[in-house]
Amino acid sequence: MSSPGSRPVSPAAASQLNLRGAVDLSALRRPAAPPPAPPVQGSGAAAPGRGIPDGGVQDPAAEEARRPLRVDANEANFQDLVELSARIPVLFLLWASYSPESGTLLQSLENVVESYDGRIVLAAADIDAFPQLADAFRIEAVPTAVAVLKGRPLPLFQGPAAEQEIRALLDELLKVAAENGVTGSVRGESSAPQEAPVPPLHQAAFDAIEAGDYAAAAQAYRQALSEQPADREAKAGLAQVELMGRLEAISAPQAEALRQQAAQEPDNLDAQLAIADLDVSGGHIDDGFNRIIAFIGRNFGAERETARVRLLELFDVVGVADERVAKARQGLARVLF
Repeated sequence: MSSPGSRPVSPAAASQLNLRGAVDLSALRRPAAPPPAPPVQGSGAAAPGRGIPDGGVQDPAAEEARRPLRVDANEANFQDLVELSARIPVLFLLWASYSPESGTLLQSLENVVESYDGRIVLAAADIDAFPQLADAFRIEAVPTAVAVLKGRPLPLFQGPAAEQEIRALLDELLKVAAENGVTGSVRGESSAPQEAPVPPLHQAAFDAIEAGDYAAAAQAYRQALSEQPADREAKAGLAQVELMGRLEAISAPQAEALRQQAAQEPDNLDAQLAIADLDVSGGHIDDGFNRIIAFIGRNFGAERETARVRLLELFDVVGVADERVAKARQGLARVLF
């Protein structure tokens, strides 16, 4: 993993943030005996063992005002940070001591995040000490910034970035967070927007997801749709939990075997749909869509309809406003008509 020369973020990229279609990190488990958090090198503000800003003892208001907005992410506290992202956006910076840009960017991010007064938390992760996080976020170089909302990652930028560009992305991140009900603050801002009440069946689905019971979550979403057929959030949620349930049943060795089978048997419906699920969940959205569209173009009858329905479900997972969905819809129309 090497440091990039320069890949600054453009403010225009802020409008591309989309919570749907990102991989859900909430299923990652905390190891039983994690190593201690290492100090950050070169930032001038690091301290070993920093805790989670929103966890532990309930502090009075005066103590809340002093809560740090920077935490060193490691295997021990990663799950807590993912859970915190349900209330406050968590900005992960993946850095390495061999990258000269890492310390400079970390200091800039600390300054910028501090100006948001608790509405964003910065989590600095040394990839040498926590390589699993680099794998989970699929990063190719350091430093890389990735936001997490409700347990789902949103890639922001890689390499150095100017403060103005960082602020443009974080402003957009907070808009996306508000649209998804993530409006908390670790410093207890009284002026922070209040989260809208969650419909009971949606809450039941969320609780089931946290318990790892995707079947129960799907049932709750189906009931919500039976009562409100136009509930787009329930429709998207149902598609997502059904995908998560299918992925849960596929082990790593099975995934490799399925890929070989799909390559050898292009008209094997189950294999093609399984690999499309893996592609979409892994961020290879176009590959997953195109795989199903190609199958539909070669086949007819019940299998073709099954593939079409699955493709529409994956559209809901990614988000109907996503440009990749619009492109795939055009491809689907071409093979159907």
